Amino acid sequence: MAEVEEQVSHPSEETTDESEEEDSEEEPKLKYERLSNGMTEILQNDAASCMTVHDKFLALGTHFGKVFLLDIQGNITQKFEISSVKINQISLDESGEHVGICSEDGKVQVFGLYTREGFHENFDCPIKVVALHPQFTRSNYKQFVTGGNKLLLYERNWLNRWKTSVLHEGEGTITNIKWRANLIAWANNVGVKIYDISTKQRITNVLRDNVSLRPDMYPCSLCWKDNTTLIVGWGSSIKICAVKERNPTEMRDLPSRYVEIVSAFETEFFICGLAPLADQLVTLFFVKENSDQMDEELCARPRLDIIQPLPESCEEISSDALTVRNFQDNECRDYRLEHSEGESLFYIISPKDIVVAKERDQDDHIDWLVQKKKYEEALMAAEISFKNIKRHDVQKIGMDYINHLVDTGDYDSAARKCQKVLGKNMELWENEVYRFKTIGQLKAISQYLPRGDLRLRPAIYEMILHEFLKTDYEGFATLIREWPGDLYNNMAIVQAVTDHLKRDPTNSTLLTTLAELYTYDQRYDRALEIYLRLRHKDVYQLIHKHDLFSSIEDKIVLLMDFDKEKAVDMLLDNEDKISIDKVVEELADRPELLHVYLHKLFKRDHHKGQKYHERQIGLYAEYDRPNLLPFLRDSTHCPLEKALEICQQRNFVEETVFLLSRMGNCRRALQMIMEELADVDKAIEFAKDQDDAELWDDLISYSIDKPPFITGLLNNIGTHVDPILLIRRIKEGMEIPNLRDSLVKILHDYNLQILLREGCKKILVADSLSLLQKMHRTQMRGVRVDEENICESCHTSILPSDMAKTFNVVVFHCRHMFHKECLPSSGTIPGLQFCNICSAKRRGPGSGILEMKK
Repeated sequence: MAEVEEQVSHPSEETTDESEEEDSEEEPKLKYERLSNGMTEILQNDAASCMTVHDKFLALGTHFGKVFLLDIQGNITQKFEISSVKINQISLDESGEHVGICSEDGKVQVFGLYTREGFHENFDCPIKVVALHPQFTRSNYKQFVTGGNKLLLYERNWLNRWKTSVLHEGEGTITNIKWRANLIAWANNVGVKIYDISTKQRITNVLRDNVSLRPDMYPCSLCWKDNTTLIVGWGSSIKICAVKERNPTEMRDLPSRYVEIVSAFETEFFICGLAPLADQLVTLFFVKENSDQMDEELCARPRLDIIQPLPESCEEISSDALTVRNFQDNECRDYRLEHSEGESLFYIISPKDIVVAKERDQDDHIDWLVQKKKYEEALMAAEISFKNIKRHDVQKIGMDYINHLVDTGDYDSAARKCQKVLGKNMELWENEVYRFKTIGQLKAISQYLPRGDLRLRPAIYEMILHEFLKTDYEGFATLIREWPGDLYNNMAIVQAVTDHLKRDPTNSTLLTTLAELYTYDQRYDRALEIYLRLRHKDVYQLIHKHDLFSSIEDKIVLLMDFDKEKAVDMLLDNEDKISIDKVVEELADRPELLHVYLHKLFKRDHHKGQKYHERQIGLYAEYDRPNLLPFLRDSTHCPLEKALEICQQRNFVEETVFLLSRMGNCRRALQMIMEELADVDKAIEFAKDQDDAELWDDLISYSIDKPPFITGLLNNIGTHVDPILLIRRIKEGMEIPNLRDSLVKILHDYNLQILLREGCKKILVADSLSLLQKMHRTQMRGVRVDEENICESCHTSILPSDMAKTFNVVVFHCRHMFHKECLPSSGTIPGLQFCNICSAKRRGPGSGILEMKK
């Protein structure tokens, strides 16, 4: 529970501050300040008895019969001497132009603050309350009610006279009235009633729950939440009443409206006042507590709670104990709660003090977060409300946060926040860097320093680099990689690294970093030397990026020793910068590397390195035999004799067979397969590829005394050589493995060939018939002949100009047309005529002309 403490340095000070228990993590909902200025002087000499709040001003009544009008800050604007005794109630219309006042001596005054019209009446009994019609300014709503021992309605008629009506009496003193729209709610000793002035009907009677409490000591609190919702607080009971329209079919003699109690619950303390806050309630409680010395209850500080009403209970949202002046002497009836609907201001009125409560805004929220050291949330809230922020400096909050993190030893978080908080303030940045240096935490802030368009002085960055160089080589290397080279004096850092390398010349981290520094300084040759010495993966990127190919001509062997694949790819991709001949020259003493280079070159282009193909034969034979045969197959520039010599020297049978066959010595090649490889399948495959009858004969002759070879031939020869030739040459009595299966396969293959031939024949006949039918249908179609067609012989129109004359035209299936008289005589076959043009095409050039001449 929050407490509003009075901080008093001398009796005249009029400030009230809010404080919370240090360990409370719940943020208060309201903030408080004491109404001062003219109000202070009034309450020093008098005591507040009632107050009414308007959006524009305040109206205060006192125990000595005075009424003061004050502005929102508490400055007095007007003063009225009404009576010599207590002012009981002040009422204002919605416009704030008319005021109604009643006092303990029975006086009632209603007058305009800006006009001379008014009503003055003295009653013979105290008038406790008065209420003006909310629209009193309008001429047709000149109405007000007073409450003493009866409820009186005053209405001004058309003669400008006041007419009085008794709305209710006989149930004791009327202690409270609230008028909203057409509904008047009032409280007496028995309960609360509501009167509908539009229908002139009383529509409800809400009975008082705790009848043991004196109504004059614990008066009823009334508050309209809206035009149809009345909130009633009496004793420790709260009821929320909803005014509803009655169904016309249920009216009979009943009022047109009725009241439904939508929520009713008990509270812990006695209610002094109520006010709505959205769907919640602001409730002022009178509190009593037991004395430690005596068995009696003492008046404690009043409480202002925000509660959430539920149908049969309520939920406490916040609770504040208020230290108002002289709270020990006050009773429940001495407190009142008034509110301003326009600004959600709540006024706690007591005889000697008036405190204003208002909802906490974003500034207050940020204040509370900072107070609780929740700087992260405070920063976020401040940034969100940056455009509307009133009194907060986002940077100041951030600096407080950074200081807090440093004080708690969380240096990394403090450094990280510098980016967000310090922004573009170079002075603050440098101050923070020096502070982190003082506490020995330069490393923490290094990774967050500005390094883009916004930059610090080079000396700042150099100071941090020197610090890392002393204690952390890896961290130093990381900063060099991440920071742009123009942040600092590159030469100064190079010298510092060089000095350290004198003490530790093989340190790879320092060497790598030095190479990077040389790169920033565009001394690429120095950087390349270091990278090659370290075999660093970035050497290739450095060469490509800065076009250092002229610098690596004498370093090709080093590059290939480091990574052959990358080196060869780079050299081949840049043949225009490092020629093939230059690479071959550099690798002459390292044939194994030369082979890798020439092999990849051959894979890319079979012709580029053709003059080295002869050398490649030996290289493949020495270092890469699996790729020798593919090379021999694909190369058209390889000297076959040289290749054959090398392969025969090394007894490379497969390669020798290929070369012999390529050189035309197929019989020798077949002999090597049979004798040295003894591989009948490969021999058969070779014979198939060559498709030479003599080779088949040699193969049969060689295999005839070798049963396993005969089996292989029987299984594979059927589609190339007549199997009878082989079978007839087999000696009687020779045992041949799987002979039966081989003969069955020969028969099966033969049957399959017969079936294939028959199938092909059927397909051929069917296709021939189909094409013949298609040709016949085509030739049976008519041919259009019109004046656009010409005779292919005389080249005049095929149709005569006079269609009445008889004429003969010959049209061939090839669409050539002739006048009958233009055609030469029929050929050797009487009655059979051919197109001269098409016939000439088949016979040759000039034949058509000769035919026409005939």
